[in-house]
Amino acid sequence: MELDDLSTHVGEWLRGTGSESDIVISSRIRLARNVDGFHFLTKATLEVKQELENLIRRKLGELDSHQLSYISLNRLSETDREFLVERHLMSKEHADGAGDRGVALNVDETVSIMINEEDHLRIQGFRSGFELERTWEEVNALDSLIESRLPYSFNAQFGYLAACPTNVGTGMRASVMLHLPALVLTKQIEKVFRAVTKINLAVRGLYGEGTQATGNFYQISNQATLGKSEEELLNNISSVVPQIIMYERRERERLAKENEKRLEDKVWRALGLMKSARRMSSNEALELLSHLRLGVNMQILKGATVSQINELLLFSQPAHLQKTLRRELQAPERDLARADFIRNALGEL
Repeated sequence: MELDDLSTHVGEWLRGTGSESDIVISSRIRLARNVDGFHFLTKATLEVKQELENLIRRKLGELDSHQLSYISLNRLSETDREFLVERHLMSKEHADGAGDRGVALNVDETVSIMINEEDHLRIQGFRSGFELERTWEEVNALDSLIESRLPYSFNAQFGYLAACPTNVGTGMRASVMLHLPALVLTKQIEKVFRAVTKINLAVRGLYGEGTQATGNFYQISNQATLGKSEEELLNNISSVVPQIIMYERRERERLAKENEKRLEDKVWRALGLMKSARRMSSNEALELLSHLRLGVNMQILKGATVSQINELLLFSQPAHLQKTLRRELQAPERDLARADFIRNALGEL
């Protein structure tokens, strides 16, 4: 698989399908795993990292049922690494890491395995919409398949061992990405998040840990895994997300009923600005496209689909923009090119 093969379409997490996809962007399960007999990466030398990468790459190549393509990060440009981050196929920390490391993924981007990130393996599964159970079943099956070829570091008392204590136990991070513009507009979002944090769930931005919420996109995930089973972690999130969906829908209905003109003004102003702007940052594009996405879902804008807005969300990001235009651009140049790209795309819609 070549990276250019990915640059013509959105990834699984933005396909706009699956349950509750008007509000739930995607579901993700991530498992932290380490190979028995090797130091954690915090103590591993560059030689050990190279040995680990070669071993894991070879074993993943034996998984004929998943047909994984392997990408060595050492050979990628900074833009190509950022491209994979924007598609949620790897973390920013992995992109900026050192030593031998890579990413294995399948053609439909429902599976991504980071090799030598914080742990030896970070196994990830994605599904568009609210599909946590299905995602867990697929990731669990893949994890078992890998474990049959690579013995994991495991302790009978503590569970799977990881470089960070918060990942010891199941090693699972289950997360759901939500689009919550109505809760933000009505200033109810902080109330929701206070309730979420009280039950030990974390709220993060579009690109996970350490990122700020942009464009009204939020990730809800478990914080620790020790002492809880996979089922308990999944049930905790699965019981909370429907309530957040209900609150968001309620606020959308209330806006449409009590502040219809304010809502329409937000949407049409965003569209007008994006059709006329000559310079636009990626954060501004996310904010405005968030309003368009809300407008499409609430049938204020009837000439576009959620899938089309999702595609603009992704391809207006820095690395995707440069891949589309096939040239490297400095930040000021990207802002000019992004405005042109969005104007042309909206003109076609």
